[in-house]
Amino acid sequence: MTEHFTDDPNIDKKDAALAAQRFRMLEDIARELSAKDVSFPTCFDAALKIRNALRDPDVQVRKVAQMIGMEPLVVVKLLRMANSVAYNPGGRTVTDVDAAVMRIGLEATRTLAISIAMDQLLRSKDLVCFGELPKALWMHTLRTAAAARVVAARLTRVNREEAMMAGLVHDLGAFYMLYRAAQYEEMRIRPDSVRHLIAQWHESIGESLMGALGLPEHIIQATREHDQPHALDYGVRTLEEVVYVANQLAGGMAGWLFGGNSPAEGYPALDDPELIALADEI
Repeated sequence: MTEHFTDDPNIDKKDAALAAQRFRMLEDIARELSAKDVSFPTCFDAALKIRNALRDPDVQVRKVAQMIGMEPLVVVKLLRMANSVAYNPGGRTVTDVDAAVMRIGLEATRTLAISIAMDQLLRSKDLVCFGELPKALWMHTLRTAAAARVVAARLTRVNREEAMMAGLVHDLGAFYMLYRAAQYEEMRIRPDSVRHLIAQWHESIGESLMGALGLPEHIIQATREHDQPHALDYGVRTLEEVVYVANQLAGGMAGWLFGGNSPAEGYPALDDPELIALADEI
């Protein structure tokens, strides 16, 4: 991750400071991902709901799974724990929240979710400087997850719960970049620069982030280059194609990053009447 900026003495000092902090941010991200120890906030409301639900000692496993399924970071860390050597000595990978909760148990799930939710509650104020952008990204994430579940169930043989999970984490790199950008003054006061940086880097950073968090390789593969237009020569069949179509049905990157929630324009695959017919269900 490199970025070049000039030493021209005539350059505006603020522009130079911004360029320097962008470079530093990308370097810091690379270092954190290589250490494979990352934690960051996504949505305050979702974290609060998880915390409140888990206060009840008699809460049912299914309800816990449903609440956790709304929070991407909790999902990926739960799956990482469930597939660790301690909980998975037989080497059988689980890729959905229900199975992960059943494997590690309610108490361990509660502890994990509470710790992550509390961390997010403490950090969420950092994103205020970006206005409505974090919420727009969150709503896009939920729409993509819903679309992925419906498309998988109606048009493919792809597991619908796995598709929904892939939809939840497909823009995890953007969430992470927002949190990291909030740590730098020049980035906080220039949100437009942050938007363009996210547009350029969120897919590759997201891929590295999901690897660091221990997501299964096929989930990482399914979310790779989800914002890059490409043809669907044989329709929607694979998990990767489900995520790609779901992301565009939810507005694509331009929808949440630059405004608007309607299906992204310029993607011929979305002219498919079968996909359009799923809008109400989604």
